[in-house]
Amino acid sequence: MKTLIVIPSRLAATRLPGKPLLKINGLSMISHVVTIAKKANIGEVIVATEDQEIIEDVNKNGGESILTSNKHKTGTDRIYEAVKKLDRQDIDYVMNLQGDEPLMNIDDIKNLNNLMIKNKLKLGTLASEVKDKSVYQNQSVVKVITKERLEISKFPEAISFTRNVNNMTRNIYHHLGIYCYQVDTLKKFVSYKQSKNEIKNKLEQLRALDNNININVVLAKSSPIGVDTKEDFMAIKKIMEYKNK
Repeated sequence: MKTLIVIPSRLAATRLPGKPLLKINGLSMISHVVTIAKKANIGEVIVATEDQEIIEDVNKNGGESILTSNKHKTGTDRIYEAVKKLDRQDIDYVMNLQGDEPLMNIDDIKNLNNLMIKNKLKLGTLASEVKDKSVYQNQSVVKVITKERLEISKFPEAISFTRNVNNMTRNIYHHLGIYCYQVDTLKKFVSYKQSKNEIKNKLEQLRALDNNININVVLAKSSPIGVDTKEDFMAIKKIMEYKNK
């Protein structure tokens, strides 16, 4: 079974424009994510982007990239265009690793990939325990609600994804920016129009649930911060620079 990792990236992020090229320890954030993906060693790594500057940065730092349309509404739609352009007939799974997760744990990436293949799952993602209660009200942090409690050997289906938790319920976790699709499931996902839920909540994974595509959730060891705001970026920069000392 072969997996292809595709990292969607674009400069026109609404809350933090230009974030993929922001530097940490002298390397752009997108190139840090490429490094993590390569270290996971589960398959070829490609950045899919609409921006020539990102292509140049990734290539300069030893990564591979592909230019995609600037008309995509979501990262998954961008990924599918890249997969079609690459036209690899030997790929079974496509992993969508978000370009703003430079602290993603390599073992968690490997574990998600292994469980997808071993259990023939169609669509999987990662989530971690919520250790800080302020996460529940932080709209930058996406939460996932699962049918059963997450455990190392259990990967239940997601019931819903949300940015804001008003009613405390059981089995709420911090959702991480990574998905793994069987190729046919990815094709099916992008064939559907954006759902009302997806547009309202700005969460593309709701398109899958709204069209009866199950998402299995795997427990992650770590709980990395994604970069949505300048404050997120400064926090990550501090952590990564400290680690590099």
